[in-house]
Amino acid sequence: MINSIFLNILKVLATLASGLGKRKKLFILIYHRVLDQPDIMRPGEADKSAFTWQMELLSKYFNVMPLHDALQKMQTNALPPRSVCITFDDGYADNCTNALPILKRFNLSATFFIANGFLNGGRMWNDTVIEAVRNFPLPELDLSAIDLGRFDVSNPEKKYQAAEQIIRQIKHLPPAQRAEHTAFLAAQSQNLPDDLMMTTGQLKQLHQSGMEIGGHTVNHPILAKLDTETARKEIEENKTFLEKLLNTSLRFFAYPNGKPNSDYLQQQVTIVKQLGYQAALSTQWSVADHGSDSWQLPRFTPWDKSPIKFMLRMISVYHKGNA
Repeated sequence: MINSIFLNILKVLATLASGLGKRKKLFILIYHRVLDQPDIMRPGEADKSAFTWQMELLSKYFNVMPLHDALQKMQTNALPPRSVCITFDDGYADNCTNALPILKRFNLSATFFIANGFLNGGRMWNDTVIEAVRNFPLPELDLSAIDLGRFDVSNPEKKYQAAEQIIRQIKHLPPAQRAEHTAFLAAQSQNLPDDLMMTTGQLKQLHQSGMEIGGHTVNHPILAKLDTETARKEIEENKTFLEKLLNTSLRFFAYPNGKPNSDYLQQQVTIVKQLGYQAALSTQWSVADHGSDSWQLPRFTPWDKSPIKFMLRMISVYHKGNA
């Protein structure tokens, strides 16, 4: 009861913060996974319980819209107050098994950006790092042979810290070198999962349920590290594959990792435009408005663990434009 009173007060504040008249702002949320339960190795990911209350909060106190409708209304200054879009990146299987039923329960739509190179049993390099460290059987992990040092992995918290450090160290290496380091680490471990990402059947189910599918490259590279021809191939082949598989036209693209100037450059923005997309999304923390660059739209998701704090941070981002 008390929470409901506070949330209704916050709804008024969210209305004011999201803009009045023709100056309304669009909040685009970004997710990757919806886990079965909390995972110490993935503390930033929502689980089913958290995602459920977040979607309930959005359905009660915000105007959740399909991305296409929201962008169209934003350009014509017709956004409703407290406008929100929901997006997912990469193509994890739990987007279909866990997120989809919750979205349908609250009659919400979302856009899913898919890196098709990992469908049907693939595994992204960062997930290989996480799962290899999780399943490493000894208390110390020695990666000095690839100049990454030694890591204490004697308990789950230490394993999380080690995986985070390894990911930071190799994230922006040239793709071939990063792949070699990842393969070396994988060889030290055991029982790595092959069901983290969607199958093509699950992706079709997601699309047939009314969710929008967008492009996200084939192999999820750091586009800024690629030459123009390779970057174009990653973006174009991804679009072609998904459009053929789903018998549809892709309208939106999300840059892998998504930080302007470090993860993608203006030349890749140009490629996305040339390939016929209508808009593209980054991971710059902010909200969008009529003056935003349609090819570098910002996204942000609060990390707070309660509805009131989650909503307060949304209000802050609406108001200030950042977290």
